[in-house]
Amino acid sequence: MAIKTAERMNHIGQETAFEVLVRARALEATGRSVIHLEIGEPDFDTPGHIVAAAQQALEEGMTHYGPGAGLPEVRHAVAAYLRQWRGLDVDPQRVVITPGGKPIMFFAILALINPGDEVMYPDPGFPIYESMARFVGGTPVPMPLREERRFRFDPDEFQHLVSDRTRLIIINSPHNPTGSVLTRADLQVIADVARERDVVVLSDEIYSRLLYTGAHESIANFPGMLDRTIILDGWSKTWAMTGWRLGFGVFPPELVPHVERLISNSVSCTASFAQEAAKAAMEGPQDAVDRMLQEFTARRSAIVGGLNQLPGVRCLEPDGAFYAFPNITGTGIASRALADRLLQEAGVACLSGTAFGDYGEGFIRFSYANSLPNIEDALERMRKLLTSGAVAVS
Repeated sequence: MAIKTAERMNHIGQETAFEVLVRARALEATGRSVIHLEIGEPDFDTPGHIVAAAQQALEEGMTHYGPGAGLPEVRHAVAAYLRQWRGLDVDPQRVVITPGGKPIMFFAILALINPGDEVMYPDPGFPIYESMARFVGGTPVPMPLREERRFRFDPDEFQHLVSDRTRLIIINSPHNPTGSVLTRADLQVIADVARERDVVVLSDEIYSRLLYTGAHESIANFPGMLDRTIILDGWSKTWAMTGWRLGFGVFPPELVPHVERLISNSVSCTASFAQEAAKAAMEGPQDAVDRMLQEFTARRSAIVGGLNQLPGVRCLEPDGAFYAFPNITGTGIASRALADRLLQEAGVACLSGTAFGDYGEGFIRFSYANSLPNIEDALERMRKLLTSGAVAVS
């Protein structure tokens, strides 16, 4: 019997990082050595005081259902954290705790987008933005990010892309996959358009603590923007808690009841003992975060310097996150083909720039959430491939 799926399933994509991870693991199972630079996951252990908080919560019996929007004390802790780190005065009732950051974009798009509504999103950008917009019948409108602008949008082009059908503008800073960071002037342009056109902004700030210079700026801080901004953030990247599945969103008040209903109809709630760990992460010592950022800084220097020494490759230094996004057009090989060859022939797992949209052609994404020795080994493997007779580099 052939099972016929709903038509909407033709419009939902996949996060390529996990596909490549599966292929890389399959190669390793045959005895091949693979260096993992594909997955956006800190390679550090979750800090001990956070683990201890979860263990204590388990021992105290926090294994039952909790409120759909999150434990009240955790929602208050998020509000206090945002006040300290973003200068935002947020009512805890606006905060929603979810199992990971993706549900925030999922719920926001489900709650806001009707068929035919336009969703602007960065390209290259996190692939789930476009995927979810298509899934609900919306029209994705890519906002090109180009190397010559350090992978920040062009204000004039952006304003021409906005239309009367624009319902949601998605921004991500620091940015995956390029590591770019929007300036205050960039955010001002978006804020002005959002207010003028009465458009909601989904601000993905999951990498907000992973900045190499300066302080993070949230568009929600701009006049009139808190009530039209959805902030997406969480614990995965900052505290090395990807497997804990913990995220949070800050919503305009009128959206919170709708999001709560979506939670009730899908995940019910986020694990209570995990939320206690999340609270400990925000309220406890931050020295582990500082140490991780120092290590990422050293890795950034190593991978960017090494990539710029490879034939046919050039790479801007990222301003945030933990991704390098080199231009590989000088190799004469398309992005997907080079990413495949790096995995199969060199044992270096990475992602084609096209995994993040059409404007990613000509680029490769490397996650430097791996050790310095492994990064240096990966660079040497790439050098050997690109200087071999099998690859003609112009």
